Amino acid sequence: MIFIAAGLAIIALAVALFMFRGGEEAAPAGGPGKGGAAAPTVTVAVPGRQAVDRTISATGTLAARREMPVGVAGEGGQVVRVLVEPGQWVGAGQVLAVIDSSVQTQANAQLAAQINVARADARLAQQELQRAQSLVARGFVSKADVERRTATRDAANARVRVAEAALAESRARTGRLDIRAPAAGLVLTRDVEPGQVVSSGSGVLFRLAKGGEMELLAQLSEADLVSIPIGSPAHVTPVGTTQRFTGSVWQVSPVINEQNRQGVARVALAYNTALRPGGFASVEIVAGSQQAPVLPESAILSDEKGNYVYIVDQKNKVARRAVQTGAVTPRGIAVVQGLAGNERVVLRAGGFLNPGETVRPQRQAS
Repeated sequence: MIFIAAGLAIIALAVALFMFRGGEEAAPAGGPGKGGAAAPTVTVAVPGRQAVDRTISATGTLAARREMPVGVAGEGGQVVRVLVEPGQWVGAGQVLAVIDSSVQTQANAQLAAQINVARADARLAQQELQRAQSLVARGFVSKADVERRTATRDAANARVRVAEAALAESRARTGRLDIRAPAAGLVLTRDVEPGQVVSSGSGVLFRLAKGGEMELLAQLSEADLVSIPIGSPAHVTPVGTTQRFTGSVWQVSPVINEQNRQGVARVALAYNTALRPGGFASVEIVAGSQQAPVLPESAILSDEKGNYVYIVDQKNKVARRAVQTGAVTPRGIAVVQGLAGNERVVLRAGGFLNPGETVRPQRQAS
């Protein structure tokens, strides 16, 4: 009986030892969780690399692409009428304001009368010359007298031309009294009223946008300016509106401000009532394309150290990877730095993971 009891005890001890070791070996298969908890399942994806637009965001001020300041070109005088208001379109040479020309009108009339007098003298000199030429053969008039009459006729014709030139000059001066648009465009400002006396020293009376063309003066860093080619498409959103206007970069500043190390990229825009010179706007400039991984927003986390993602290595352990994000596209957020594209990236629930934790990765369905 003693031997039988001892044998049963040995068998029971062997069974207990086997079960204990079996439990230890089973723990890793279920996961590293504390107290034997199963490893969490996470959804991962290998993003690869795809072409995404390289977008540069900036802010700036709206302005007329070609602003035309208009002032007094002539002698000036008292303004009789102002014919335009801000926001109106005008044609090339159109009168913007009329200046009193009553004095100049009388002067023109006087010069016109002088032309008639000079023409009458020229006709008389021509007739006298013709009579003298008819009498010189008979010996009644000397050749010297004919030459004097010829000179008198030529001087009379010259006085006609002088009078005509004086009248043309006076009329040109009169025409320069009125303030006219130098080219077709949109009236931006008006700084003159009827009754005001203006002169060449009165400064700018009207401001026009040539052709109504607008632009955005985008402030960009020195590094961004280098990467923007002429003709790059851009999308402008004025402050206070959700409208987006499409334009293109037509000039990049060749000069960098020494204080803030920034330059200006000028974005050409077509006319629209929502584009007001002096207003503030944001712009997104497409400066070419690049190959980069694209991830959903849920995969990219951030803290005081910056943006990061969690990747799952070959041992199914979680590792933190710092990344730099780029353009936001309909497909997701481009990662321009930090990922090669062949990593297994945790797509969701990354905030509940810790670096070094073992997980069970599950590939996202296509």
